[in-house]
Amino acid sequence: MDRDEDHTIPAAAADRVGHGGNDGGEPVFNLAPAVTGIGLVCIAIYAVEAFWLNLDQQLWLMLHFAFLPIRYTGPFALDFSALISPVTYSLLHGSWGHLLVNLIWLAAFGSPLANRIGTMRFLLFWIAGALSAVALHFVLYPSSVVPLVGASGSISAMMGAAARFAFRVDRRAPKPAFTGPVLPVSVVLRSRMVLVFLGVWMVVNLATGVFSGTTIDGPQIAWEAHIGGFLLGFFGVRAFDRRHAAPQYPEDN
Repeated sequence: MDRDEDHTIPAAAADRVGHGGNDGGEPVFNLAPAVTGIGLVCIAIYAVEAFWLNLDQQLWLMLHFAFLPIRYTGPFALDFSALISPVTYSLLHGSWGHLLVNLIWLAAFGSPLANRIGTMRFLLFWIAGALSAVALHFVLYPSSVVPLVGASGSISAMMGAAARFAFRVDRRAPKPAFTGPVLPVSVVLRSRMVLVFLGVWMVVNLATGVFSGTTIDGPQIAWEAHIGGFLLGFFGVRAFDRRHAAPQYPEDN
C-alpha cells in the first residue's frame, strides 16, 4: 500500500561525514536535540501504528496524513489533511526497516546540519525538504492513488546541503557541525569526492526506482521524491545558514 522512500549512499561519503577530515573525540552519534526529537516522533508514530492500530485505523492514518496526489487532482474537497499531509507524510514509515534506515541517515547528516543552522532553521529546512520532495513527485504522478510516506525527502535535502559543505564536519567542537562557508556550486563540482558521491547517489536512486515494485508485495521506492529533496538542500541551503562569514570563493549561486 505504501510507496516507501529509501536510501543507500556510498560508505566513503558516510565515513567522511562521520570524521569530516578532523581529529576529535566526539562520538559519531552525538545527536542534535532537533534530530533526536524528530527521530523519537517517527518511532512513536510507527510503534503506535504497528502495535496498537488495526487495519482500518492504519488505513485512516494513511488517508489523513500520508501524501496522496489524487487528493488534489481528483473530485475531492480540499480539507485539513490536504494542507498538512505534504509535511506529515515525512513522519510516517512503511516498515521497521524503512524507519531504521532513515534514522541512520538522519543521524549522520541531520545532526551536523542542525548544529550548524540551529533548531528552528533545521525544522524549517525539514519542512522545505519534505515539500520539495512531494512537489516533484506530484508533478510526475499527479493522479497517483498510492500513499507516499517516509522521511527520505527531507533527509535527501540534508545530503544535498552536506555536499555544499563538501562533507566537512568539525568534530573538535562541543557540538560537531558542518564547517566552513557554503561552497559555490562551481567549487563543489570540482571536488572529486563530491562528484563521486553525487554520481553514486544518483545511480543508486535510479536503480532502486527501476527495480523496486517489480515483485509481488515488494515496496516501491519514491526515488523522484529523493531528487526533489536533494535539489532543495543542494541549491537552497544558503538560505537556512545562520553563519555569514565572508565566502572564500567567488559566488555563483
